[in-house]
Amino acid sequence: MRNSTKPVKNTSINPMTKIGCVFMITLAALMGCGSNPSSDAPESGLVSLSYTVYTDKTELFVEFKPLVVGTTSKFAAHLTRLGENFTALTEGTVTVSLIMGDKGVRHTEEAPASPGIYRLALKPSVRGKGRLVFDIKTKDYADKIILDNVTVFTTAEEAMAEAQSEPSSNTLSYLKEQAWKVEFANAPVYVQPFYEIIKASGEILSAPGDEVIVTANTNGAVSFADNAITVGSLVSNGQAMFVLSGASNVIDNTESRYKEAKVNYEKAKLDYERADALVKEKIVSEKDYLIAKAAYENAEITYTALGKNYSARGQRINAPIRGYLKNILVSEGQYVTAGQPLATVSQNQKLRLKAEVSQRYYSKLASVKSANFKTVYDNKVYDTQSLGGKLVSFGKSVSQQEHLLPVIFEIDNRGEIIPGSLVEVFMQSNTIDNALVIPISALVEEQGIFYLYVQTGGESFEKREVKLGGNDGQHVQVLSGVSNGERVVTKGSYQVKLATMSGAVPAHGHEH
Repeated sequence: MRNSTKPVKNTSINPMTKIGCVFMITLAALMGCGSNPSSDAPESGLVSLSYTVYTDKTELFVEFKPLVVGTTSKFAAHLTRLGENFTALTEGTVTVSLIMGDKGVRHTEEAPASPGIYRLALKPSVRGKGRLVFDIKTKDYADKIILDNVTVFTTAEEAMAEAQSEPSSNTLSYLKEQAWKVEFANAPVYVQPFYEIIKASGEILSAPGDEVIVTANTNGAVSFADNAITVGSLVSNGQAMFVLSGASNVIDNTESRYKEAKVNYEKAKLDYERADALVKEKIVSEKDYLIAKAAYENAEITYTALGKNYSARGQRINAPIRGYLKNILVSEGQYVTAGQPLATVSQNQKLRLKAEVSQRYYSKLASVKSANFKTVYDNKVYDTQSLGGKLVSFGKSVSQQEHLLPVIFEIDNRGEIIPGSLVEVFMQSNTIDNALVIPISALVEEQGIFYLYVQTGGESFEKREVKLGGNDGQHVQVLSGVSNGERVVTKGSYQVKLATMSGAVPAHGHEH
């Protein structure tokens, strides 16, 4: 332990990220904490203090016996790195400083005693009110956490006289050592704008103009241009996809028609060239010249059309656009006729989300601007706004065959959405001001009743029944059961439930 009289600058914590300083006093026996006796340790009858503070980067949960002049108080500082998952701080330097006016004492530890837990100690020499400052320095970031109005008592008896009552019997214990081993996170409940939600079933469709049907341009037997022509493969504009062969046909033989067109074209060309030379010498009439010219042009059109994609194998069918092969409608060797669909090529860039909505929501459809939708194949929630989406139209009437109103959005396809798939749609209608909103992942359902776990302290939780409003697939409005600013478990709710079902408090092992 190192003493210092140099004052430490007080840096306040952002109120949006410091969701209060959760202060609770718990009995050492209730927390399962033992104490190591020492010559200057406070009496074992002293209750433990615990504080939980959040910044943008760190959660501090610290436990220690009340500070008494001339007595060493030991700290168990549990430090959690915030992020997608709350993980134990496993490296870095932590310094705790007690500032009393312009004097203070401090203690630094270069590494945790165990993952996430730093063992610190202070021995104050002056009674009164002070500040506890925790300075955290790691290779990735630095942070400062301040506890104001911490009392230093003259004697242990004075500290015991101000001891507060024990926690509510509804409090559940879930230790940091347990939370750090699973996917766990919590988040504050905020009052924020939300929306009335219209829930419906829907389907993902290709946008008009985004896909093209490839058709046969002549009669013949189908053969694939190469083995790469499979559903889902990428094709280039003009790439050969199929070959239609009619060489074995007695009627409508493709090869015979091509050769016939070639002969007719060559003959018509010679007749036209001869007529063109003779008409200048008035040997043939203007009428005969025009007849030869027309015959030549017609023969050229026919020959060019048949020979454009003709090969020794037969008539080639090329991809009209660059895109993905959505489906193949024919088989190898199948006989097709001109105009028959062979395959569908989709650019897969634009998609349409079509929702089928009950008539009772008709009056709210005009206010719909965006929607979330959840796919069945990956259970992922998408929103139309982030996909560059816009509302295209909604139904103004119904028919005897179709009693639901269609609502259609156009969205960009980011490569993860499958055209033709069924989805669950959450359309956002009128705005609800000052709504309490939580992630859906925070909810635990038991026989149709929804609960959540409110984190009242670093290792203390309360199970609350909640009444819910609408949800958009990602978040849900809470009508009762939780208050603005409280922190709820958003990941790991079922682990908290399972750990607390036995009613036994697990062994803790913290020292004070």
